[in-house]
This record gives sequence, structure tokens and C-alpha cells, in this order.
Amino acid sequence: MEVLLAQPRGFCAGVDRAIEIVDRALRIHGAPIYVRHEIVHNTYVVEDLRNKGAIFIEDLDEVPAGSTVVFSAHGVPRAVQEQAQRRGLRVFDATCPLVTKVHVEVARMRGQGRQIVMIGHKGHPEVEGTMGQVDSGIHLVETVEDVARLQVSDPDALAYVTQTTLSLDDAAAIIAALKQRFPAIAEPKRADICYATQNRQDAVKILAPQVDVVIVVGSPASSNSNRLREVAERMGVSAYLVDNAGDIDPAWVRNRTRIGLTAGASAPEVLVRQVADRLRELGAGAVRTIAGVVEDVVFPLPRGLGGNTGERSGKTP
Repeated sequence: MEVLLAQPRGFCAGVDRAIEIVDRALRIHGAPIYVRHEIVHNTYVVEDLRNKGAIFIEDLDEVPAGSTVVFSAHGVPRAVQEQAQRRGLRVFDATCPLVTKVHVEVARMRGQGRQIVMIGHKGHPEVEGTMGQVDSGIHLVETVEDVARLQVSDPDALAYVTQTTLSLDDAAAIIAALKQRFPAIAEPKRADICYATQNRQDAVKILAPQVDVVIVVGSPASSNSNRLREVAERMGVSAYLVDNAGDIDPAWVRNRTRIGLTAGASAPEVLVRQVADRLRELGAGAVRTIAGVVEDVVFPLPRGLGGNTGERSGKTP
């Protein structure tokens, strides 16, 4: 049995930056550091930071006066930013810059008098943060069927944005339905689905035809990790999402010749190595990485934390 590793896989620049922000805030300001929502959707990362002194909360009312709070990589509604400012909290914003780009688009589109269609998953923190950038005039659609039911006040003054971690194929189908029903709908200046999401899905499309089964390392709450599993399944390959090596069922790989292995953008490489080791215990021999895109994107840290990030990519948090 052989294991083929997708390239790229694992941490993206936005996740690197978010984890580094919490790490540096802990080193500079000391524990505890409060983090609104999980900094990224990965159990290992969250537990690692919790052990260092991060406290994860969902409501700013849980943060004592004068404390330091970090906003997660998914972004927050404008009301949360305003609440933190009113309370005088020290804030480090770990919102992924590519999510912030969508927030800016929403403000610009509403400023033009357009209603906005947000393509995304209801309840996901990124969607809540993006929709919370405006007080009204934004609608959520999750499926092509939602587009057919959508009611807007002026079809000629409409625009759309998307969650950054969607399936490219799903988003394309919904966008096509929007354009068919609302021909005048405005689109973002640049696609909202982020480079890392696209690269990892493209890598799975290359990987899947070469293997008998695909294992995706990522937590159940991770949108982009779930999309990787779905991409493989749509290509006719059995695919499984695992939080860690202990989740692997030996029956998945029994009598298999080639196993594909990848990881969502919030999953550290240490978990990939542990899964590969478990597959060796189950009979795998060679583990090799297939050719693919090499990412070199780096996002700067917020003021007050100093330096830059990017050198952590793929390393243990």
C-alpha cells in the first residue's frame, strides 16, 4: 500500500497569521488572552492555544474589563467590533485578509445602493461576520433552490459575494443561477473564494483519480475540510474526514493499493504526519508527495505584535 500526499495541503497564510497573533499576544501581554470563537476550526490548534493560556468565548460580555481579545480568522460582525471599542478592550483582529476583502466589498456594494446576496452556509461564523457588516439589505442563499425562492426589492440593483471556503463547483452553480434569474447582478471585482481553498480543491481533483480512497485531515466544523471530502466523493472515490489518526477505521484501507492524504487549511502538518504513521502501521509502505502548487503567500501581523508571519506554514502550532 502506498500513500500519496496532496500538494498543497494544510495551513494557509490566513491560518498561519491567526495562530501567530494569539501566540504573540500571549507572549507580549501574558495569559489569559480571550479569543472570540475558535481562532480556526481545528481541535488540535484550539487545545494547543488553550493550554498556553487562551480562553475561547462566544460573547464579549465574558471578557473582563481591560483585557485583551483576539477576533478569530472568520471575522466578526460590525456590532462586535463596536462593542469591543465601547468597552475599551485591547483588540487584535485575526480576521483573514481575504475575508476582510469580502467585508469591504459588502460595504462598497451597499454604498452603491445595491442589495446583496451572500452565498454561504447558514450559521458559519464567516457568514455571520460578513452579513453583520451591514444593518439590512443582505440575503443568504445556500443552494440553487434558494435562488429560485429569493425575493428582492429591485432586481436591477443587486450584487453577490461568497463565503471564502465554499466548494468551487457548488458556488459556480449558484452564481450561474443568480445570473440567469438576475441578469443585472453585479459581481465582486475578484472572486471571493480564497486561493488556498481553490488550490486544495484542485489538488484533490488531481489526487483522487490516482487513489482508491482519500483521507482528509480536518475537524468536523471546518468548512474547507468538509469541501475537500466532498470533492473527492464527487469524483467517485471514497473519502473520509478525520480529526486525528485515532479516527481512522482500518476497514477504510484494507486491501487498498493507494491511499490519498490531504488536509484542510486549518489542519497542522503534525496531524498529517501522525495519520501517515498510522497508515504505515496498517500496511502502507512508501509515502510520497505528488506535484502541485507551492504557496508563498504571507500576510502581515496587526500593529502592536511586531514582525511578520509566514515562516510557520505547515509547522506544528
